[in-house]
Amino acid sequence: MKIWVDADACPVVIKEILFRAADRTGTPLTLVANHALRTPSSKYINTLQVPSGFDVADNEIVRRLQPGDLVITADIPLASEAIDMGAEALNPRGEMYSAENIRGRLNMRDFLDTMRASGVDTGGPPTLSQSDRKAFAGHLDRWLQASKGAS
Repeated sequence: MKIWVDADACPVVIKEILFRAADRTGTPLTLVANHALRTPSSKYINTLQVPSGFDVADNEIVRRLQPGDLVITADIPLASEAIDMGAEALNPRGEMYSAENIRGRLNMRDFLDTMRASGVDTGGPPTLSQSDRKAFAGHLDRWLQASKGAS
C-alpha cells in the first residue's frame, strides 16, 4: 500500500504529518507536483515532478494508483477516480472521501463552479485549523493501521 499526494496545493503542515508517518510506519509516500519539492531524506519518501498543465499531476497519480492505496487531495474529481479504482482518498482538512459521499461532493463542486462562472463570489476555504489537522492525522493513522493489518 502506498500514499500518493496531490502536492501542488497540499499544505506544508499536512506534508510534515505525512513525512513523519511514512518514516514511522515504513509506508511508501510519493508527492506528485509540477514543481520541485523539498522533502526530508528518507527511503520511504519520493517526489515525482510532472510537467505543468491542467490535471497533469492528477492523471499521473491515477496512472500509478493501485487498489488499496491512499490519495491525499482536495481535488474532488481525483478523489472520485481514486475511489472508483478501489483506492481511498483523504482531504488535507481531514475528511475521508467515500463511495457514499463523493457524488454529493462532486455535485456541490459543479454547482459552485457554475456560480463562480456566473460572477458570484463563493469565497475560498477557511484557514486550516488545529481540528482539521487532528482529523487528518486521525484518519491517516486509521488507514495506516488497517493497511499494515492487511499486509
